[in-house]
Amino acid sequence: MADPTTPTDPAEAGPAVVAKHAEFPQLDPRAATGAGATLDSLRDVPITVTARLGHTIMPIAEILTLGPGSVVELEEIISAPVELTVRGVPFAVGEVVVVNDHFAVRIKNLLPPRTGRTDL
Repeated sequence: MADPTTPTDPAEAGPAVVAKHAEFPQLDPRAATGAGATLDSLRDVPITVTARLGHTIMPIAEILTLGPGSVVELEEIISAPVELTVRGVPFAVGEVVVVNDHFAVRIKNLLPPRTGRTDL
């Protein structure tokens, strides 16, 4: 038995959809080396740097009992290095310090760049 919601007459089916392969012009990598192609144009773009102090694993039932004054103990020891990341990608490690009543991180080691990017 035919589906009553599916038109049987091609004229009732609506306009035909035409799909084509996209055609893109060939890029010339040498064109990117001209004026204005340096990283200088990105120097003023703000990015968020995150310092990862530590972590812990807790059951949801325990998280639901947290409130003002609760203490969550982290698994890292106080002298463990702090990881600095940009968009989740680690780029440096350091130690926590205090500068003018603010937490800060003194960089101890820059990490090598990642290779084989698959997240773009």
